[in-house]
Amino acid sequence: MSFVIRNAKICNPDGEFHGDVLVEGGVIKQVGGTIDKRQDVAEIDAGGKLLFPGFIDLHIQGAGGRDMLDASPDVLQTISMVCAQFGVTGFLGTTVYHPNDENTHLRVAALESCKELKGAHFLGFHLEGPFISPEKRGMIHPNAIMAPSLRELGSILEKTEGKLKMMTIAPELEGALDIIKELRRRGIIASFGHSAATYDETLLGIGAGITHVTHLFNAMNPLHHRAPGPLLAIFESSCVSAQLISDGVHIVPGMVRLAASLLGEDRIVLITDGIQALGLGDGKYVYDGREYESKDGAARYGDGTLIGTALGMNQLAARFREFTRWPLSSIAKVASLNPASVLGLTDKKGSVKAGKDADLVLLNRDFSVLKTFVAGKLTFESPHSES
Repeated sequence: MSFVIRNAKICNPDGEFHGDVLVEGGVIKQVGGTIDKRQDVAEIDAGGKLLFPGFIDLHIQGAGGRDMLDASPDVLQTISMVCAQFGVTGFLGTTVYHPNDENTHLRVAALESCKELKGAHFLGFHLEGPFISPEKRGMIHPNAIMAPSLRELGSILEKTEGKLKMMTIAPELEGALDIIKELRRRGIIASFGHSAATYDETLLGIGAGITHVTHLFNAMNPLHHRAPGPLLAIFESSCVSAQLISDGVHIVPGMVRLAASLLGEDRIVLITDGIQALGLGDGKYVYDGREYESKDGAARYGDGTLIGTALGMNQLAARFREFTRWPLSSIAKVASLNPASVLGLTDKKGSVKAGKDADLVLLNRDFSVLKTFVAGKLTFESPHSES
């Protein structure tokens, strides 16, 4: 399908401008200015609304009542379609690995990923663990944690069928540095997280190959003036990007601003850490056999432990902008370009440029989603859209 999006405010990582975008065969062919009319090309009038490169979520556990832990043949399809409702065009399915188990949920998802999805593209798996600190496990069940083992890593790679893109790991554990080096050798992102590491242990992990951080501030030691912990090492390491849950709950607005000022717009990656309640209303749900409550976009166990959000990426991007007052171009970086960069996909994704995939999201000024396109295909249209 060929179409032109006219009169859009194009929000690219390198700037904002008004113009048209021509899409042919799932690829952006022309950007900017006024594109000539053609009889064989459909017209979409953006009416001055915001056109962003499609958002990419590197950390989403579930949505629409489904969870990556479900060994269900429609789990990716459901998450994919809900993602599109919130402007996401690609995602990493985030889940855990159970040692001494068949991990059927991984095999089923790997099989389903070979089918055509109706919404956002599945870009691979992100595993939180199993080589993480029991002390900082958060919502992760103890049966999904074990000591680092290269042999077990081999089993993980076999069960994820070549689709493992990121692994969260605690570098202070004995044997973890060997795991990190092996992940780097295989082109898999080693992400610091669920860790009780000290400042020095974090630096050793970064030296071994850690290039990313899972949900900054959460499930790690805080900053202290005599025991700075991992945060100082992360802030000082320009080669490391960091996930941020900008809901104002996991991280209060002032700390979001602090992280933004210390990391800058090139190192922050917005994530949802979305769970099955994402796309549904407030209520009580079950994760990994344990009940939790989703209220006002935050999900907690009965003891108050935060386990993720029920907010979409467009909503988190709106809150991040509210907290930081950063320009739209910077939002395009933290929600689109930077996650694409983490995955090595900037040649095809992350900006509205000629030659790139037509992964696009049209937003109102309040960041509510009007239309989402994945590879030029309309995957979501708001019932309130007038175009």
